[in-house]
Amino acid sequence: MDQSSGGPLQNLQIFLVQGGPAIWAIAALSVFSLALILWKVWQLWRLGAWSKLRAHRAVQEWTDNEIRQAAQTIMAGRDIRSRIVRSAMSARLDRNVSDEAAREEVEVFAAASLQEARSGLRAMELIAAIAPLLGLLGTVLGMISAFQALQAEGGRADPATLAGGIWEALLTTAAGMAVAIPVSVALTWFESVVDRVQSDVEGLATKVFTRGTVRRAPEPERQAAE
Repeated sequence: MDQSSGGPLQNLQIFLVQGGPAIWAIAALSVFSLALILWKVWQLWRLGAWSKLRAHRAVQEWTDNEIRQAAQTIMAGRDIRSRIVRSAMSARLDRNVSDEAAREEVEVFAAASLQEARSGLRAMELIAAIAPLLGLLGTVLGMISAFQALQAEGGRADPATLAGGIWEALLTTAAGMAVAIPVSVALTWFESVVDRVQSDVEGLATKVFTRGTVRRAPEPERQAAE
């Protein structure tokens, strides 16, 4: 097979054949990583991770004691911040739920929402860790094969042939790093987006529970005691 006359697809096929099992595993990881990154962007967009104006406006209205207007503003929000703020407002306005119970309900709801936003990040973290190791494994296996060939040929070994075997083995390390680096960059970006969402919702939910004048009914247990 003439490598110099082949196109990119043919060169890729030659590279996969010469790289051995490690390069096949890295190639599969690269395809999976690309699909995972695209899915994660779509998921965060669907959750409204970059939408925050409505939630902040509703909480500002809440702190200004415009309770009804705040409820109307947040009602139409579908992004993750709006859903958590709406949960906090609803819990605080519920006359049958104490403040402590309302806070616990909101914490559980927020934790579940943030967990959804973090889904897939562990898989990306794993890929970023094992891709270079797979590349290194392929290099080690290639180096072993090259030195076995050198031993078999004894003193008649061609240095050019040995050098060719070594650089082909090193390609797997380069391939592993080529997969790990963009995945690490994407992982850091996604984590920063989710961390920003978490910081926002913590601040907004705290304002809902500490600001605004909301009339609460006495707790049922306290009424029974009286």
